[in-house]
Amino acid sequence: MSSLHADYYADQLVQHQTELVENEAIAESTYRLRVACPSIAQRCVPGQFVMIRLADVNAPLIGRAFAIWDVIADSEGTPTYIDLIYLKKGSFTTACAESPVGTRVSLWGPLGNGFSNQNCDRLIMAVGGIGQTPMLLLGREALGQQSFDRESGWAKHAEVIYGARRQSLHAGVDQFRSAGFDVHLCTDDGSAGTRALVPDVLAERLKETDARERVRVVTCGPEIMMEKVAEVCAALRLEGRDVHCQVSMETPMACGIGICFSCVAKVKQDDGEWDYKRTCVEGPIFDAEKIVW
Repeated sequence: MSSLHADYYADQLVQHQTELVENEAIAESTYRLRVACPSIAQRCVPGQFVMIRLADVNAPLIGRAFAIWDVIADSEGTPTYIDLIYLKKGSFTTACAESPVGTRVSLWGPLGNGFSNQNCDRLIMAVGGIGQTPMLLLGREALGQQSFDRESGWAKHAEVIYGARRQSLHAGVDQFRSAGFDVHLCTDDGSAGTRALVPDVLAERLKETDARERVRVVTCGPEIMMEKVAEVCAALRLEGRDVHCQVSMETPMACGIGICFSCVAKVKQDDGEWDYKRTCVEGPIFDAEKIVW
């Protein structure tokens, strides 16, 4: 992770009120919404997020953090719309899922530091649960299919290892495949792909890759899964493999702008000690080896 940059602070964000353009179910309890927000669409990089809340209502009062799944251009090629994927689970996401097209929403962002765009031979995105949401833009940028305000085309190959409890919870798989990513599905019950856990599939994939390759692993999902992914990568680094891992922390957030300190994670410092870092402004992307799990 790069050092904290002023661009990550709240005084750089854009606050925008707009309407739902689309809001549809794409998998079991999983929805994709689209809003017109060119001021955010033209500034974000893969791995950043927005805070969003339903406008004109008081419950729920605070916003929720959603990773930016996709950026869509208008008919003139100008980045205009952003897509967010969410799991219908709590009071906000339930209310959001029941909101029709035209519902007014308030959102602010882009927030967070985003993934680095470090050159590599192979990008492996290891995700579980709803953790696939920051990966579509990252993989497209890596392969040079979509450009942001930084270098693109920095990976030769991109693949996704996507775990879920069952097949019906996999969301966005077709878009991953359309982007040209190799997709490896795994489920707890064996209903799609292999019956295995994401870290185990990752370990097998890394065994199958050329040991001379520069590999970047990025991971997002349940914390225990990310911890095991980080352990797989750390073990290979000890063997001399060029394998680096970044994690996208999903620590619950209340404000998204660094004020409330509710989203802190334990992060190792250069002196070997750890300190609390705010996921919303000093993350959500961290070097996996820096996290105290």
